[in-house]
Amino acid sequence: MVAFRIFAMAVSHQCMKKWKPHQVNQPSVSLIISRSSTFSSRTWQYQSVRTLILESVSSESVRLNRLSGSNSGIVEVRLERPGAKNAIGKDMLRGLQETFEAIERDPSANVVMICSSVPRVFCAGADLKERKTMNPSEVHSFVNSLRSTFSALEALRLPTIAVIEGAALGGGLEMALSCDLRICGEEAILGLPETGLAIIPGAGGTQRLPRLVGKGVAKELIFTGRRICGRDAMSMGLVNYCVPTGEAHQKGLEIAQDINQKGPIAIRMAKRAINEGLEIDMASALELEEDCYEQLLNTKDRLEGLAAFAEKRKPRYTGE
Repeated sequence: MVAFRIFAMAVSHQCMKKWKPHQVNQPSVSLIISRSSTFSSRTWQYQSVRTLILESVSSESVRLNRLSGSNSGIVEVRLERPGAKNAIGKDMLRGLQETFEAIERDPSANVVMICSSVPRVFCAGADLKERKTMNPSEVHSFVNSLRSTFSALEALRLPTIAVIEGAALGGGLEMALSCDLRICGEEAILGLPETGLAIIPGAGGTQRLPRLVGKGVAKELIFTGRRICGRDAMSMGLVNYCVPTGEAHQKGLEIAQDINQKGPIAIRMAKRAINEGLEIDMASALELEEDCYEQLLNTKDRLEGLAAFAEKRKPRYTGE
């Protein structure tokens, strides 16, 4: 198991630093996939002109893709375990840990999309076949690692978008809940069915779901294990957008492109101000907002934004 650090305590400090681009080493060879490439699902039939740089981590279940060209700065984390409906086992957990560590170290990344290469499924949750072979101590250790991994995802400095087509159940939904934004297709199925197995959501679901949809709705969904469709998820505020089936990735990409055009440091400071501010009283939160704003005053990007406005052109932000 790769040693895994939790970034939550370091986020505030790192956000204040001046970002300096550097190369991030990856353990495998890159594969360039041209625009003409097609995938098994129309979800992956990209419409924009760009090239994907596909980089793999040591896991066979997770792929890290850095988009290039006009989409440089957008990173995709792709789940690829078709034989198990992207169920999270030890290999996928290790891949997620390594991937989030790589993203955290990469100052060129501005926004992350988490999506699936497997048609009609985002993530089916924990690998119960693998779980059946574990003793209680091993289960406890695995669930703790999964919870820590999703906390690290939530603590990433840059915005994260979950792109959901098909099933997002148990740990799969908990992973989506750890993201900043969620986009789903109309036929998506979301739920936390753990109580049906005589357990509870153990990777953050009992805490993140009520913070998102309210205590009463969260209790009903967790107590009953009820599965909901994309439209219902939209109506209760569980997802930001529900789009026609097969179009969730395109919608997620459009949002990522919009975010990618903004000042990178400003986006990270906005995320910090919102996330940390909600956990404290209003007076302290306003002081936090002031501190975040102050971190932006002497950046080159702020001056570039003013210059671009005066010259009636698009700003060219560098993250400095």
